[in-house]
Amino acid sequence: MATRFTASQSVEIAVPEQPIPIQHYLRQPQRLVYALVDSNRIQQLSEEVFRLKMRPLTFMSVSIQPTVDMRVWAESNGVIHLRSVGCEILGFEYINQRFTLNLKGHLSPYQLSAGTRLRGRADLEVQVDLPPPFSFTPKPILEATGNGLLKSVLLTVKQRLLHQLLADYRRWIVSQTKHKGLDDSTELPMLNIE
Repeated sequence: MATRFTASQSVEIAVPEQPIPIQHYLRQPQRLVYALVDSNRIQQLSEEVFRLKMRPLTFMSVSIQPTVDMRVWAESNGVIHLRSVGCEILGFEYINQRFTLNLKGHLSPYQLSAGTRLRGRADLEVQVDLPPPFSFTPKPILEATGNGLLKSVLLTVKQRLLHQLLADYRRWIVSQTKHKGLDDSTELPMLNIE
């Protein structure tokens, strides 16, 4: 019988004012992928689909390493969507054949009188048929452990988003303004992460 684990995570980020609005940056969703995941763990399969090799996860003394295929795309207004389109568990064929992962998320810019903010949410669901002896473990213990593991995965992604996204946005601004021939001494505002 399949056991279901779920976790959700929301994020809100204040975006410092820059010469180019963040909506332009967000129209390149591949930049977001490379800001969130180490480039040595990413394989680009198509314009919108990326294979992400996750770090090994330990669940009740078993170590598994999921590889997730993610479709990431942007709307013209800068809203980014991501959705899992495939998953494989490396090294554990029994679990791999009985494992499904569903990840959906979005990141949207919006205006306030105080400036631009980004608001996002990710929902992660895993269903797996666990082999013995795990199938004999009380369901509340399994669910608490699995839900906690998924929550920690999403929290790690959130932390990377908070630290990497605005830094990459700033690098992109610098490269765009240099490319457009603006004076290199133009000062850009420092980042302020809330």
